[in-house]
Amino acid sequence: MYCLISLPPISLSLFLSLSLVHCPSINLLPTSFSELCCVFVIIFKMGHLLGDLVLVQKRMDGHGEMGLIGENFDPGFVGRMKEDGYEIRSESDNFDVASGDDQDAAADGPSKKKKYHRHTPRQIQELESFFKECPHPDEKQRMELSRRLGLEGKQIKFWFQNRRTQMKTQLERHENVILRQENDKLRAENDLLKQAMTTPICNSCGGPAVPGEISYEQHQLRIENARLKDELTRICALTNKFLGRPLSSSGSPIPPHGLNSNLELAVGRNGFGGLNNAGTSLPMGFEFGDGSMMPIVKPIVNEMQYDRSAFVDVALSAMDELIKMAQMDNPLWIKGLGGGMESLNVEEYRRNFSSCIGMKPSSYATEATKATGLVYLRGLALVEALMDANRWVEMFPCMISRAATIDVLSSGTGVTRDNELLVMDAEFQVLSPLVPVRQVRFIRFCKQHSEGVWAVVDVSIDPSQDAKDTQMFPNCRRLPSGCVIQDVDTKCSKITWVEHSEYDDSAVHHLLQPLLSSGFGFGAHRWLATLQRQCDCMAILMSQDIPGENNTGITAAGRKSMIKLAQRMTYNFCAGVCASSVHKWDKLSVGNVGEDVRVMTRKNINDPGEPHGVVLSAATSVWMPVTQERLFDFLRDERMRSEWDILSHGGPMQEMVHVAKGMGHGNCVSLLRGSAINANENNMLILQETWSDASGALVVYAPVDISSMSVVMNGGDSAYVALLPSGFAILPGISPSYHGGRSESNGALVKPEIDGSIVSGCLLTVGFQILVNNVPTAKLTVESVETVNNLISCTIQKIKAALTVT
Repeated sequence: MYCLISLPPISLSLFLSLSLVHCPSINLLPTSFSELCCVFVIIFKMGHLLGDLVLVQKRMDGHGEMGLIGENFDPGFVGRMKEDGYEIRSESDNFDVASGDDQDAAADGPSKKKKYHRHTPRQIQELESFFKECPHPDEKQRMELSRRLGLEGKQIKFWFQNRRTQMKTQLERHENVILRQENDKLRAENDLLKQAMTTPICNSCGGPAVPGEISYEQHQLRIENARLKDELTRICALTNKFLGRPLSSSGSPIPPHGLNSNLELAVGRNGFGGLNNAGTSLPMGFEFGDGSMMPIVKPIVNEMQYDRSAFVDVALSAMDELIKMAQMDNPLWIKGLGGGMESLNVEEYRRNFSSCIGMKPSSYATEATKATGLVYLRGLALVEALMDANRWVEMFPCMISRAATIDVLSSGTGVTRDNELLVMDAEFQVLSPLVPVRQVRFIRFCKQHSEGVWAVVDVSIDPSQDAKDTQMFPNCRRLPSGCVIQDVDTKCSKITWVEHSEYDDSAVHHLLQPLLSSGFGFGAHRWLATLQRQCDCMAILMSQDIPGENNTGITAAGRKSMIKLAQRMTYNFCAGVCASSVHKWDKLSVGNVGEDVRVMTRKNINDPGEPHGVVLSAATSVWMPVTQERLFDFLRDERMRSEWDILSHGGPMQEMVHVAKGMGHGNCVSLLRGSAINANENNMLILQETWSDASGALVVYAPVDISSMSVVMNGGDSAYVALLPSGFAILPGISPSYHGGRSESNGALVKPEIDGSIVSGCLLTVGFQILVNNVPTAKLTVESVETVNNLISCTIQKIKAALTVT
């Protein structure tokens, strides 16, 4: 039998070699025609495979990379080529990329050989560290990195390009994951709705509803009835808060979020901003009872008529500007001598940014600062507090007198508040009667940029779009300002705060103008220092063992109630000093009262937290040529209180209770008792709160009776303790002879330093609130005004005499 077979040459050689194999013990020759055909098929396939390998070998020989296929041939060659190609891509993804010259050479043609450069771990670490601070380095910065790391300029440039590309890809992947989760959630809800529509349930009997049982009008009435029930429940809950007693309703009341204390930032009786519903809990928070520390500012919904799409564009532009300003360094920001607060180079800002809210009015001055620091609070908890108007006020009680959310343009995504956009009103204050309150209407936009990284930005909007608001906020404009929040670990976060405003300085007293122009009045360091102090206070109060604390006779619930009472006292003191709109004040002008002393009056009729009657408030600010620390230690020392306080009756005072609110000994709430002259005065105590940080210091006190404080120290409700606060606010001082301004060379705002030679004293604000008549309808007399004016003058003179200053 003959068979004509066509084989490749290498297959034929292989077949002949196999045919010539002689093995005495094994029979290799086929014994039948079918076996012979199978051998031919196997040999044919093996020949084609070896032919392909020879072709690969010839191609590699042309590049001089490999010898002939023979006894040195490695069967794993093709696999290693794939692995090498994958390794090159991995190196590119991790930025061990080719140098700039090698990439240019590779682009000239395929004939040139590609060389890849692997960066050292030290180079990668340096590049990553610099990228966190500045992802867009300029030519000067790239040359500095090139010199320091021993790399070429193009290598540095390509590394940063690839790193930014990778970050963008990661952000897009993260957003895709979130969108996919939202899509799955919507699909699940859609399926549930479809299922509910297919099997309707009767609301009356709970059984299956018969199609056509009710008309369309009846269905609409049921929907309206459900809406009205929800509205009634909400109103009942709010009434319970305002009146202090429950109001019956047919449904269970919905707990109003956002009414807790500023120390209840995370886990309270209602959870944190609805996080309990999602099964999420945050690490910090306290529960102080059912009351709220501060009066609720009622939001005015849909008060304005505006173009929402325009506000979205402004918000996005402001967010972009905030991120860039937070990341940029010199020359945009000029660091102070102590390396703390940074001031804005105005000329450099104008070259890099265009205003998103229009040109600055000619009579306005500019203040802009930046500060960075760590706070012991998770980023999400801080975002929740900033996006809730009442919690925001309670977190910064000495800086914000009141705030309200006017409208919600976007409710955001999930619990992260991503893309939430609000319209808000706020009043910002400096603790001095010589600085007018700043009333601002602005939009607040929150954006989560990546896992554990948020940014919250504010930017003013024009209230004159509503005709009745034409002169509503005439004295200040808030340019893109806010903070970038980045989680560092499970306990703290890094905050970069930027404050940028334009204001009318003609309304500011000349004594306080240097304070505001230098950035110490409303600057970023003041916001950051206040936030750090509040977070330290929360951490201290959560600790079971507080060193140096005297809590004899007070329970844990009593400690919280006592702190809550002190917070209300401090809030009312700030409202009286700054004359904010929290209370309705009537300003008085009396001939014997100096122009630097502001005297006001108001009537209290139904507030249980204050004595009923006519309340007189007087406040002024003076320059003190002593340091903030020395003045603060003198005023808070109960042993020196007889030097200036008429309530001490000239004798020493004793600290009965000390509740720490910070690491420093001066940050505390204390209860003092003085030496009594008669038996009636044995029932009088003094509640005092003191704190000091980089933004200033505060000493606030009020007389209270023993019976009320006994209830508070046992954990009772402090809302019914009547008190009128008085005290002192100490601001970082700049000598009245200093005249700050801009440098003609670079346009940077000139800032004096706290530790420098320019700052040689501090500003002392003295404020008193006195009940002059317990009948609300009584007339105020001139003698009462002169009495409180003399009280302020004598107190200041006594303090100066005790400190031996003039």
